[in-house]
Amino acid sequence: MKPLRILRGLRSGLLALAVLGSFGLSIVPAAARAVPFELADLAAHLSPAVVNISTTQVVEIGPDGQPLSSPLEDEDAGPSEKVQSLGSGFVIDAKGIIVTNNHVVDGADKIDVTFTDGTTLSARVLGTDEKTDIAVLKVDPPRPLAHVALGNSEQLRVGDWVMAIGNPFGLGGSVTVGIVSALNRDIHAGIYDDFIQTDASINRGNSGGPLFNLAGEVVGMNTAIISPSGESVGIGFATPASTMMSVVPQLVEHGKIQRGWIGVRIQEVTPEIATSLGLKDRHGALVAGVAEDGPAGEAGIETGDVIRRFDGHDIPEMRDLPRIVAGTAIGRQVKVGILRGGRTRELSLKVGLLEEADAEDDQEQPEKPLSLIKLKTLGLELVAVDDAMRTRFNLGKDVTGAVVTDVAADSGAADKGVRPGDLIIRVGSVDVTSPQQVVEEVEKERKAGRASVLMRVVTGGATRFVALPLE
Repeated sequence: MKPLRILRGLRSGLLALAVLGSFGLSIVPAAARAVPFELADLAAHLSPAVVNISTTQVVEIGPDGQPLSSPLEDEDAGPSEKVQSLGSGFVIDAKGIIVTNNHVVDGADKIDVTFTDGTTLSARVLGTDEKTDIAVLKVDPPRPLAHVALGNSEQLRVGDWVMAIGNPFGLGGSVTVGIVSALNRDIHAGIYDDFIQTDASINRGNSGGPLFNLAGEVVGMNTAIISPSGESVGIGFATPASTMMSVVPQLVEHGKIQRGWIGVRIQEVTPEIATSLGLKDRHGALVAGVAEDGPAGEAGIETGDVIRRFDGHDIPEMRDLPRIVAGTAIGRQVKVGILRGGRTRELSLKVGLLEEADAEDDQEQPEKPLSLIKLKTLGLELVAVDDAMRTRFNLGKDVTGAVVTDVAADSGAADKGVRPGDLIIRVGSVDVTSPQQVVEEVEKERKAGRASVLMRVVTGGATRFVALPLE
């Protein structure tokens, strides 16, 4: 497959961005794919609420004739040049509130919004959220504007019909239809990826435009496409309305986003880890670290727990947890379903505020440096911590465990990325403080009939779980 290309803002002389949108879909009977008869009426009804967005940005030109990428290069700047881009958007309030993609207006010095009747109004930015690529604009209309409502994107099903309206290639007012091809797509555009995939044709300039269901509700915002050329090949992605519902009101009211935080580092439950934990499936997020003063720590969540539910939401995959937590109201008391030692438990915690100083998301919260110790097993050579080990591996003063000094090249540990200098601090469900204790706990796992043993390993100050085969 060709690499994913996320196109942003249609800029003169540059590759343009295509931003996509989607609306909540009504349920269509599973039958032959006949074109719904009401599409023309639906398009005529919705189009007045869809706008074309034109932005202008003044950039400095360097001695090579190219726009400068950094203000630090100003000394060598030549003349300035106006760079224009085109995108789409949609009105959600008759008083002039418009939603689009952040990348459509990012860095713009001037923003103009053009309506289907040819009226053009100047717009200002109320707020933007780079992490979800959402921006909210405000225009001052002489009369109430036609507007549309956000629908329930969580009711979408693969195969539902959708309609995209936008401004591809600056043509304006273009309508395309297709179906929902897939849901909950992760295209590695950001940490909160949860895209709707559609085959409705979207191109450069569609960015920020709405994706509608047949009830005329916005179920998504067109944001990205996969294409080797930058043109539509039938695979487009829209930010779901559920994401917009948690972001847009905050941008309108505060101009910025406050996200929930619980203070955990998490990792994926791999097949090996699931086996070592005795799990029948890989659902959930494995807790690899807990902030001592965070909501999760205060609630009793521990390293090694698997979070399976959060505030009534199932956690099918690790990446679902940060998105759900981020969208939870600050200060809300929620129930968290965890799996610990083969038993299901329910804990209660109060969601905290994710500060900008915190990591990008709970997966990347740093942990305190750990100290080390000694031993040899499973293709590993382990030693206890002493001054020589501390100096050799730059270890902390207060950490206990078993230090890895050598790894057999043909071992499962080597395949899993275990390296000299790593620190083993837990085997199975038991924290270890010496190499000998590692040996004892591994033997217990072997006698229990485990095919692999789960170890918690510290590498460079960050922790992870590694499932090593027991041979």
